[in-house]
Amino acid sequence: MTINQIVRNTVDRLKAEGKVWTPDVYTETFCAEAKKAGFSVEDCSGIDRYVSLLDKKTAEEIKQYRVRTTAELIRFLISKLSRLNPSEASILVELLSSLAKKMAQSIDALHNPDASALAKKTIAILETQGGATQIDLLKQAWSNFLTIYDDTFLMRLATFGPVDTANLRKTIEGLNLQEGGAQTVEIDHAKTVRLLVSSLVPSIAPTMDTATIQLSQKLRDNPAYIATDECEKELKTAISMRIALDKQSVEEMVRALDTLLEKLSAQLIELIERSENSTTEIREVKRDLESLESNKPSDFKTAHKRLYAIASTLEEKVEVLSKDLKIHNDKVTQMGKKIATLEAELSQATQASREDFLTKLYNKRAIEEYLTIKEAEYERHGRTFSVAMLDLDHFKKVNDTYGHEAGDAVLLAFAKILKEEARTSDIVGRYGGEEFLAILGDTDLTGAKVFCEKVRAHVEQAHFMFQGERISVSVSIGAAERKDYPSLKALMKGADERLYSAKRKGRNRIEPA
Repeated sequence: MTINQIVRNTVDRLKAEGKVWTPDVYTETFCAEAKKAGFSVEDCSGIDRYVSLLDKKTAEEIKQYRVRTTAELIRFLISKLSRLNPSEASILVELLSSLAKKMAQSIDALHNPDASALAKKTIAILETQGGATQIDLLKQAWSNFLTIYDDTFLMRLATFGPVDTANLRKTIEGLNLQEGGAQTVEIDHAKTVRLLVSSLVPSIAPTMDTATIQLSQKLRDNPAYIATDECEKELKTAISMRIALDKQSVEEMVRALDTLLEKLSAQLIELIERSENSTTEIREVKRDLESLESNKPSDFKTAHKRLYAIASTLEEKVEVLSKDLKIHNDKVTQMGKKIATLEAELSQATQASREDFLTKLYNKRAIEEYLTIKEAEYERHGRTFSVAMLDLDHFKKVNDTYGHEAGDAVLLAFAKILKEEARTSDIVGRYGGEEFLAILGDTDLTGAKVFCEKVRAHVEQAHFMFQGERISVSVSIGAAERKDYPSLKALMKGADERLYSAKRKGRNRIEPA
């Protein structure tokens, strides 16, 4: 018979007898089964292995007092020590009592290799009759174990069945370890997470708050996070924020509709009053508009119905105003010509403007004017300056993947970062497409590198969002100082060459590095 069979017989016997599974009961039953099977186990030899280590006189006394168990042996030795040196024995008894308590508190958690190792160390010290200092250190080691012990790892088994931390055997017997069980749960989590992340995107508001974006990313990276209490708290916050954002957007849209109604009412009422041929029907339209102004609708549906009814009535009766419109036709034609002229002038003015139409930074023309001024200051007074040429990495891929609206949004966001990192004396502008230029006055190459690294790091850490989806963006930068080049043209060529060197070396970097 093997030791494993003896263990199974012991378990069956304990179940049949209905005994409490304490270490002493288990040991007694195990030893009885081992003896019955004719199997010799050292741990079942009782106190004989300890008595053999004592002197002959003490062994005889133990035999006379009929000491049978380890507990009785410990009490006998404590009593003997008390008689030999009461003061020292009292301290030792107190320490042993405290140690026994700590060991008893740790028994429930012995499904841990650290606890097993510590238990073996305890037995070794007790067997060698360690002194008070060793026992006190051992007690502290047990205290530390209880302080740092964490059995929450058992909760990973919750996927396969109920977890009872007070009864490890019951937990193991209740596990459902059918093949593919854990994988199915994980897949279900992933599906749920995809639906949940989609539902977190506001239905009306155009943007998401930072906390919701972070929660969405966290769920994508770890779908099992959805089953935690922390996720439940964050979800409640995210849902509240989504409702708040949508509500705010609705209020803004209602205000915009309200403004539109006011303007429409005022213009139509004015037009009707100026008409000499206003009929009874048109006056009814006027009254409807005045009523709409005084009793504004609170929702889109009602506003739409009322506006549609007014527009329908007005369309039927608008022929009455045709004479007035003919009278003003010449004026309208003249105004149209004047508007066309103004638009042409505005187009020319826009072309000549120093501001980029999208980013609101300086455009290439303005940048070149400032470069001419900085060059003149350098030649006359020796005031050096540096330039940084910046180019967004893989920007064409952003346009191809997300569309030109997303590309424009990225350019606007990058322009904002440039404004934030630039000093008041610095000049930043869009040099063309996704390329930007910064003129850093009274700045050497070292200072230019500091500015460039701030911009690069800011871009790398920023959240570029478009329609609820994050876009990964980085920037490559080439920097050059005026005193290192014979001319302004050479300076610009040098910055451009360093920019393309940064591109060739892997992007998202600064050259010279």
